[in-house]
Amino acid sequence: MSDVPVLAPCEPGALTPDELRTLFLFEKLTDEQLRWISAHGCTMHMPAGGVVIREGDPATQFFVLLSGTIAMSRRVGQDEVQTSRTEQRGVYMGATQSYLRDDGVPRKYMGGMRALDDCDFFVMSADDFGYMMREWFPMAIHLLEGLVMGMRTSAAAISERQRLQALGALSAGLMHELNNPAAAASRATSALRQRVAGMRHKLGMLAAGKVPADRLNALIELQDEVIERAAKAPTLTAMEAADREDELGDWMDGRNVTGGWDLAPIFAQAGIDLECLGDMETKVGDPGLFDQAIHWIGYALETEQLMSDIEDATSRVSTLVNAAKQYSQMDRAAHQWIDVHSGLKSTLVMLTHKIGTGIKVVKDFDRSLPQIPAHPAELNQVWTNLIDNAVQAMNGVGTLTIKTYRDDDYAVVSIGDSGPGVPENLKKRVFEPFFTTKPVGEGTGLGLDISYRIVVNGHGGDIHLESRPGDTKFKVRLPLAEPSSA
Repeated sequence: MSDVPVLAPCEPGALTPDELRTLFLFEKLTDEQLRWISAHGCTMHMPAGGVVIREGDPATQFFVLLSGTIAMSRRVGQDEVQTSRTEQRGVYMGATQSYLRDDGVPRKYMGGMRALDDCDFFVMSADDFGYMMREWFPMAIHLLEGLVMGMRTSAAAISERQRLQALGALSAGLMHELNNPAAAASRATSALRQRVAGMRHKLGMLAAGKVPADRLNALIELQDEVIERAAKAPTLTAMEAADREDELGDWMDGRNVTGGWDLAPIFAQAGIDLECLGDMETKVGDPGLFDQAIHWIGYALETEQLMSDIEDATSRVSTLVNAAKQYSQMDRAAHQWIDVHSGLKSTLVMLTHKIGTGIKVVKDFDRSLPQIPAHPAELNQVWTNLIDNAVQAMNGVGTLTIKTYRDDDYAVVSIGDSGPGVPENLKKRVFEPFFTTKPVGEGTGLGLDISYRIVVNGHGGDIHLESRPGDTKFKVRLPLAEPSSA
């Protein structure tokens, strides 16, 4: 025999019209209306500890509390969070929207309800309650339907508009980021063409000078040595580079090298010092040949530097394209096991232009986190909304901190900013649809609502806000395992 409390069978006609009139919900109804309700309703009893309504079940009944204490709750991830507790006689819950026209959307209980002690309820079926409301209060129902449908339509339209605006902003930022390396590669290619032509010209001049074959071979070996040395050269500070250029320029000027001060920056950037120039002078031997040789080697060094610039630029383009591909998840399954860090990194790349140079990005990633089951494209939308909000809160100056860590059976992603924070009286409202603290025209109030629904409803996780001036964090908790099918 089960010890789980259950609702006692319904007792029709247990409340008289006069008793119904004592409930604030029915106090203004006529005697005829009260008799109809009495005939179509019944009473139910639930022992202490019993579940009266289970969130997500079909909404088939409308409940009015007659006696006892109840607790309302909502599911957040795998947890059940109590939202309210009352013993007020006459409060109602259950199929409260059954009077709306049938739009094909199944009516479900939006929350759970548990009896904290022995409770009695007056109960009507959803069909009877819906019929009563539509027949007795048609104008009110029309107004309510217009309000509900209007809000639903507006939310859908604004959400779609917000997605398009976000896509446009991301596309503009991506094009800006792609343009920089593409323009750099184009400039380097143009300069490279000139340097290669100069190398051919100098090589012709060297050959025309009837350089012996062994000496020409020595020059080629010298060129290879200098290029190899340049590849291993340490990076100089701005001050060190300026001092090196002065030294090399003075050295070349003392040996009457044509355009020595133009060559000095090239050799300095390549890590060539006075000792190396002395070795070059010794290996060339012929003072008349040295001027041509050092220019020839200078062209070779500049060519190598330009090719490195082109390689860096094209590599940057490839990185951006891969980040965009990862961000959009256009070639991936909708649901998969993912490394949460890949989506965070690709989102940061996509938002580089918006983040700007005034914001320092700190990444504190726990690389030991296992993969999680998720819809990566949807999570990327969450990261975009949270990072974008953080950047706007800091007004372009501050520190953006992204941290990941494990908390029991959850992976946690914390996105923080050093902005002014969210006032205490607004913290509870940030996830409400259409609520925004941004100026008119700059926010729709749906970014955090969408993020909440993706994390909580779509992934069985949780998202909450911690904020004080200079330290605001949105913490997203995502389960490490697939949710139970039970």
